[in-house]
Amino acid sequence: MVSAGAQRSRLRLIVIQALVVSLFATLLVRLWYLQVAGGEVYQAKAQSQSVREVVLQPDRGLIVDAQGRSLVANRNIWVVSMDRTTLGKLPEDQGEQLLKSVSKILKVKVAKLRARLLNCGTEGAVSGTCWNGSPYQPVPVAEDVDQEVALRLKEQPEDYPGIVVQQRSVRAYPSPYGINAAHLLGYLSPITEEEFDLAEKEADTSLNGASQVGRSGVEKQYDKWLRGMPGYQRVEVNSVGEVMRENSVDAGRPGSTLVTSIDAKVQSVVEDQLAGTIATARATHDTVTGRNYVADSGAALVMEVDTGRIVAMASAPTYDADIWSGGITQKQLSQLYSEKAGTPLLSRATQGQFAPGSTWKPVMTAGALTNGYTPASRLDCSSAFQVGNRAFKNYESGAYGSIGFDRALEVSCNTFFYRIGYGFWQRLGSDVSDVNAKDPLVAEAKKFGFGKKTGIDLPGEASGRIADRKWKRAYYESQKDYYCGISEKPPADASDFLRRFAREFCIEGYAYRAGDAVNFAIGQGDTIVTPLQLARAYAAFANGGTLWEPRIGKAIVDPEGEVVKEIKPKKQSNVKLPKSVLDYIDTALKGVTSRGTMSWRMTGFPLQQVPIRSKTGSAEVYGKQSTSWVASYSDDYVVVMMVTQGGTGSGTSGPAIRKIWESLYGVNGTEANFKNAAIPGVVAGDQLPVFAPDGAILPPQRKKGSKR
Repeated sequence: MVSAGAQRSRLRLIVIQALVVSLFATLLVRLWYLQVAGGEVYQAKAQSQSVREVVLQPDRGLIVDAQGRSLVANRNIWVVSMDRTTLGKLPEDQGEQLLKSVSKILKVKVAKLRARLLNCGTEGAVSGTCWNGSPYQPVPVAEDVDQEVALRLKEQPEDYPGIVVQQRSVRAYPSPYGINAAHLLGYLSPITEEEFDLAEKEADTSLNGASQVGRSGVEKQYDKWLRGMPGYQRVEVNSVGEVMRENSVDAGRPGSTLVTSIDAKVQSVVEDQLAGTIATARATHDTVTGRNYVADSGAALVMEVDTGRIVAMASAPTYDADIWSGGITQKQLSQLYSEKAGTPLLSRATQGQFAPGSTWKPVMTAGALTNGYTPASRLDCSSAFQVGNRAFKNYESGAYGSIGFDRALEVSCNTFFYRIGYGFWQRLGSDVSDVNAKDPLVAEAKKFGFGKKTGIDLPGEASGRIADRKWKRAYYESQKDYYCGISEKPPADASDFLRRFAREFCIEGYAYRAGDAVNFAIGQGDTIVTPLQLARAYAAFANGGTLWEPRIGKAIVDPEGEVVKEIKPKKQSNVKLPKSVLDYIDTALKGVTSRGTMSWRMTGFPLQQVPIRSKTGSAEVYGKQSTSWVASYSDDYVVVMMVTQGGTGSGTSGPAIRKIWESLYGVNGTEANFKNAAIPGVVAGDQLPVFAPDGAILPPQRKKGSKR
């Protein structure tokens, strides 16, 4: 008889044997499943783990002028990237040696390589240097690498595991006729962490961590059309990152072409004339200050009267847009923002704000002639006009007696317009604290669009400023505490002028006095405009009163050559001036060109065949030399030029204005020659270049009999 203890031992043995058998059975079943039933699935997963997906950046769309000439194209550069997944698998000493080897061949410090490999947002990451793309994508560590260096890395993968060498397209600037146009075209820079996060949130697949995006000019304005769609290449790699085989390729899609209204030929003339005018001014003696003109900046532009399209636009100082291609250095970036260098990134045509001087007077004439004055009105153009204890003088104290608006525009009589401004102030707004007092001249300036953006298709446009009663009160409220503080407790180094100004401002800086009104009437004081705003206002005089939203873009054309979007001119408003007033001002401005302040610069120009209306201006700026202005228009175009600290309008800018008009109409100086001259090929209106079936851009065909 078996004892109870023996039975229990035997039972435990049976249970253990059963457990062992069941475990082996489970293991066998699992092995069978992995190798037979699920073999294909796991084999595919194993293969996918050895596949890397490399982003192929698309060729960005071209930017062309109205004739189809290339303004911005692309060129290929070599880019070296590092695959961090592969680097992480290497032994520490081998990874360190790889970094040193790559550092030496690329001539980039190891510390800088490490900084570029860090994900943005992690500890120690430096904005602008860190990687904000996918953590599984190779990180670019060097761009625009010499071909010899790139091929050395590419052809020795066993020596540089995890190093990816590819070609990528960056912007190139063909510069037809030698143009610069940097402020118009703009530049690119790498996508920021915030932009990348937003793109992921919005499921925008056109952007990735290595994307370049537009930062200014039309590159920014039309970025979504120009950027294209990235492609992807899948490559098989071994355990140390060597590429074993290239698999499927999704080529992506190139960006679309932007056709602009710019004419490179005219742009070249405008740029040359602006640069030449500044250079000449700097070599010219200023009799007022006793030194040469500083001429530190300037702008010039040509606009179509009937559409608001920009034919040419230049700003100085400018910069070379190509410095952004392949990466910009900190020194170069600092130079672009440097005030000492003239802040080259600032477009004086659309972002610069300046007192308009006497170019303001046609707008004031319109305001006066629609508010009680008539062409028959006569006022004294005396050498000075007394306001309180101050005498406001004419330029060089000239005097012309009792004259009308037409003659006042021709000779640019300040005291005539002082009387206009003072008369309205005395009748309607002599209560200096009344911010709601009626002011016909201010109202007219606002009708012409001053004090707000024009709506041009360029980012960063300035709005200018109408220095009316409400603006002055708001400015007083914002600065009152500061100047009252100086008045009560002047700093030890405060000048007598600052002490006196602070005391007066604290007491009644809100007051809109007669001096403010008369300054406003001649484009002086705190009112400022952009050259673009002034050009649009003069276009309204030419076209019957329409204010257009200026446009640079004309059309978007896809890679197959199909026009997918036409960018039509857009009317913003109408000044609604009586035709009799417009005709009167038009005739007066013709007189400025033929016998007024601009006449000595237009001698011999065929004004009978091509009537040019113009207005000169010399805006005074406290502590600086005068700003030179000329604004002019024909039946077809507006031409405006401005040079800060450049002297008088016709004296400094006049010759360049004439040269630009000659280029637009094929004039070579005499009426006899003009009659036989060919009108140059400026493409106006909504005419587009011709696109071949393969997307190539062909020259546009001019309509027979076109006046342009």
